[in-house]
Amino acid sequence: MHPLAGAVGRHQSAVSDLSAASLGVPSPLISDDSEGQPEWSSEESASPALCPPPHPPRLRRDQQPRNGRFARLLAALRSMMTSWNSEKSAAVTGNGYLPVPNRVDDSGLPQAIALPQLQEKLRAGRSRCSYVAMFILGVCALLFALGAGPYIERQLWGGRRNARGIDDIFENWGRAGTGTEGLAWYPTDFLRDVVPIKCHSHNDYWRKVPFFSAVHAGCIGVEADVWLRGGDLLVGHDTAALQPNRTFQNLYVKPIVELLERNNPTTDFYSENRRGIFDVDPEQSLILLIDLKTGGAETWPWVMRQLEPLREKGWLSFFQDGKVHKRPVTVVGTGNTPFSLIVANSTYRDAFFDAPLDQLENSAYDSTNSYYASASFWKSIGNVWLRGEPNQDQMLLIRAQIREAHKRGLKSRYWELPPWPIHTRNRIWQILVEEGMDLLNVDDLEAAARGDWTKPGFFFR
Repeated sequence: MHPLAGAVGRHQSAVSDLSAASLGVPSPLISDDSEGQPEWSSEESASPALCPPPHPPRLRRDQQPRNGRFARLLAALRSMMTSWNSEKSAAVTGNGYLPVPNRVDDSGLPQAIALPQLQEKLRAGRSRCSYVAMFILGVCALLFALGAGPYIERQLWGGRRNARGIDDIFENWGRAGTGTEGLAWYPTDFLRDVVPIKCHSHNDYWRKVPFFSAVHAGCIGVEADVWLRGGDLLVGHDTAALQPNRTFQNLYVKPIVELLERNNPTTDFYSENRRGIFDVDPEQSLILLIDLKTGGAETWPWVMRQLEPLREKGWLSFFQDGKVHKRPVTVVGTGNTPFSLIVANSTYRDAFFDAPLDQLENSAYDSTNSYYASASFWKSIGNVWLRGEPNQDQMLLIRAQIREAHKRGLKSRYWELPPWPIHTRNRIWQILVEEGMDLLNVDDLEAAARGDWTKPGFFFR
């Protein structure tokens, strides 16, 4: 017999063994002596496979190899497959499975069954998954019922039950034809529901809507930097920001006058003019801090003249006969404002000075000539960024300065507070409020006005 015929015969025998094992039928054995005639094996498979592999096609004579390379390659492949099958069987057995004798899967590997312990674990895992899934579905159903139930109830029954009831009153209040057109507003409702808080709007003119943004947030103090340019007072942080239409009159004096006129209407029931801008607390005075950026001797007289609309209405707090009379607006001069001009008239003044908080001892500053007592937190107290809060010596200094201001009847205020990191800023805010700081100098109005900021620990929420 030709050597190639023997190699081909052995190849066909291996393929026949694999196919027969998968089909669960006796394996045809092809021997060299029978020249390709099958002889059926007496062994029978215990379990036939579902999808037996197709029988490989026979090689035509012109496709058969002309040397012994094919036989050697086939032998090497069979040896590798035998080694890989042994390793896989051992791995399967080591992971808690037992191979079933005389059974192979579709890939020709021994079939295995799970141990009873592993089967029990699998059943327990499936049970836990089922319980978790049922719990999640139950929670989702409960949330849906809580959220959708009231809505469905309102849609199905609420409209009929409350027809022409309280819901319709709220919905139609103030609409034309309902008879409530004149009931939906009050003469003083411009800042209705705005609760004043003890914060000072630092560099207020930088805001998108100067003045109104601050009072809408509840701040009782606003700040305007003024420059004497071209016979008028312009508002801006530096000369590059100045515009001829952004004047002290347009941004502050006129809006304040208009707001106070709204809150002090002349009617059959009211004829006074003492109400401040906040409808919730009409006794609260608005503090208008004017920071002079140009020469004080030339600029301050212009400020006094442009305050005349407020003065003639009697809306400026003033000092007279040794006593301070509180009114809806309190004017305070700072920056280049000369203290000598503030106290030039010893019998009457309707503007006050911003005294230096860190230089109050042995000074002439008191409530008759000053209102604020302010200082730079950075220069007066020092750096707190590393610790996130003042150290013991800094706390003693803060308490001493606030105590001295209160002894003189002045409102204490620190400017140049640390704006960042936010938790440091909030911590400083909280400490200053707890120590009795009268006005909190703020740039972030939203953060200062959020909720009850005087409550301990609020800034950490």
